[in-house]
Amino acid sequence: MADTKREIERKYESDDSGLPDLTGVAGVSAVLDQGVAELDATYYDTLDERLADASITLRRRTGGSDAGWHLKLPVATGVRDEIHAPLADHVPSTLGALVRSRVRDHELAPVVRLRSTRDVRHLVDADGQLLAEVALDAVRAERLTGSGGKAEWTEIEVELADGGDPAFLDKVDKRLRKAGVRPSAAPSKLAKALAETGGKGKPRKEDRAEPVTAGDHVLAYVRAQRDVIVELDPAVRRDVEDSVHQMRVATRRTRSTFRSYSKILDRAVTDPIGAELKWLAGELGGSRDHEVLAERLREAVAKLPPALVVGPVRNRMRTWSTARAGDAKREIVDVLNGPRYLALLDSLDAFLADPPLRAAASGKPSTELAKAVHKSYDVLAGLVEHALVTPPGTDRDLALHEARKKAKRVRYAAELAAPALGKPASKLVSSVKDLQKLLGEHQDSVMSRETLKELAEQAHAAGEHSFTYGVLHTAEARRATEVEEELPGVWKATRGTAGI
Repeated sequence: MADTKREIERKYESDDSGLPDLTGVAGVSAVLDQGVAELDATYYDTLDERLADASITLRRRTGGSDAGWHLKLPVATGVRDEIHAPLADHVPSTLGALVRSRVRDHELAPVVRLRSTRDVRHLVDADGQLLAEVALDAVRAERLTGSGGKAEWTEIEVELADGGDPAFLDKVDKRLRKAGVRPSAAPSKLAKALAETGGKGKPRKEDRAEPVTAGDHVLAYVRAQRDVIVELDPAVRRDVEDSVHQMRVATRRTRSTFRSYSKILDRAVTDPIGAELKWLAGELGGSRDHEVLAERLREAVAKLPPALVVGPVRNRMRTWSTARAGDAKREIVDVLNGPRYLALLDSLDAFLADPPLRAAASGKPSTELAKAVHKSYDVLAGLVEHALVTPPGTDRDLALHEARKKAKRVRYAAELAAPALGKPASKLVSSVKDLQKLLGEHQDSVMSRETLKELAEQAHAAGEHSFTYGVLHTAEARRATEVEEELPGVWKATRGTAGI
C-alpha cells in the first residue's frame, strides 16, 4: 500500500553556525528540540537520469520516523506530492507504475546514496499545534554510478505542517534571512548531490528557443501537449480529480494540430500517430463522459420537486454510476500499463526529435498559421450552416455533434496561433469556446436522453416506476430545443471574430 501527502517546504544553505534562533518568528510560541536522527537514503533513477530530468525523486530511506520508499512528484516551486510505500528490497510496483511514463522500458537502479545527520526542531503555536518542522541536515553524498564522486554540505530544511498556511513559511524565511541564511540554489538534495558528484544536477531541457517560423510554433504547441500527457500520467493512475479529462484534452489538441497544420507537418508521419492518439482519447473518454453524465443526472434529480421523484431513482442512478465508474478506472490503468500506450509516447518523442516539416514550416507565422486557422474555420462554418437548416431530430443532432467536434479543432488551431497572431486569434479562441460549450450542452442532452431511456427500461423490468425518468427525458428534450434556439445568435457572434 502507498499513501500520499502534500509536502510544502523550503531549503536553505547553511554553515557551521547551526540553526538560527527561531523563537522570534511571528506566531511561534515555542521551539521544541526533537533530537538527532541518522538517515540513510538511496536514490533510484535510470542510467540517463530520466527522473532527475523531470525533478522527480525516488528513494529508499532508513532511519527517522518515516523509513520506507518515497516518491516525490513536483507540483509547483517548493511543493511536491510525496507518496510513501513500506520498506522493501526492491522498488514497490505501486511507485514503479507512477514513473512508468518517464522510465518506459529502462531499468531503475541506485544512482546516489545520501547519509544525513538530521537535527530537528518543531515550531509550535500557543496551543502546542505544530506549525512547521525545521531540520539542520549534515549531508554526505556518494555517487553510485559513473565517477563515484563524493560531496558534503549542510543545509536547513523548513517543512510546513500538514494543513498549515503556506504564508507561515514567509515568516520563517524572513527570520532566516535576517540571520544571514540564504535559500539553497538546488531544488533538492538529490539535485545538489548529482551536481557535486559528477552528474548533471539540473533537469535537461529540449531546445525550446522562442519560436520564429510557422513550424517552430507548431512544434512548440505539440511539445507542450506531449509534456502534459507524460506529466499527468501519475495523476491519472492516482485518480486525481480532472486528470483524466486534462490528459484527454492534450491528446485531442495534438491530433487536431496534426490535422489543422497538415501544410506544415507531413501527414504520412503524423497520421499514424494521430490514429494512436484517437485510440488513447477513446480509452480515456469512457471515464470522463460517464462522470459528466452522472453528475448531470444527479443535479437534474436534485432539482425536481419531491412529488416527481417516484421510486428508487437515486439508488438506481447511483448503482449505474458507481459500477460504470469503477470499470472505467480499472480499464484506464490497464491501458497505461500496456505496451501500446508506451509506444505512443515513444512515437511522440521521436516526432519531436526529428519533425517531418514541409516547405510551409519555414514560412512566416502571420501567413501560414492564419491560413490553417481560416481553413479550419471554413469547415466549421459549413457544418453549422448545414445544422441550422436541418429539421429537428436525429439528423440535426448528428449535424450539431459534428459541428461541435470541428469547433474544437478551430479553437485549438487558433490557440496555437495566438502567440504569433495576437489579439484576433485570442478573440476567436474565446468565441469558438462559447460555441463549443453551447454545442456540448446539446450533445450532453442527447446522451442524457439515451441514458434515461435505458434506466427507465431497467426500472420497468424490475417492477419500479419509470415516471421520473420520463419527466427528466422531457426536460432534457426541452433544453435541447432551447440550445437550438440560442445557436443562431452565438454563431453570429463567432462569425464576427473570424477575420484573422
